[in-house]
Amino acid sequence: MPRPTPAQLAYGSVTVICSTLAMLLLSRTQSGPGVALIAVVALAVGVLVALTTPGVQTVRRVRTRSQARAVALRARTSPPSRIHARHDAAAARAARRVAEPSLRS
Repeated sequence: MPRPTPAQLAYGSVTVICSTLAMLLLSRTQSGPGVALIAVVALAVGVLVALTTPGVQTVRRVRTRSQARAVALRARTSPPSRIHARHDAAAARAARRVAEPSLRS
């Protein structure tokens, strides 16, 4: 499960505090079980708000056709990496070794 963003944590915390205060003031409860029930309900509402708030990771970037073409062109024209160059050099040395005559009789 991905970690919540700071915005999600802030929205959830503010929701818990505000909903707790609102429910306590509206219900005018003074009993312990009543206050505990209000606290649990407020916590559940805060978690729901935090989970439904869109995070940064859920936003997708839409590319236009010209951007997609530029990315594809860059991928085709970019120079090979060192790993590929190293692999190609090792393959070339192996091919040369095979072509050399053997000293064994």
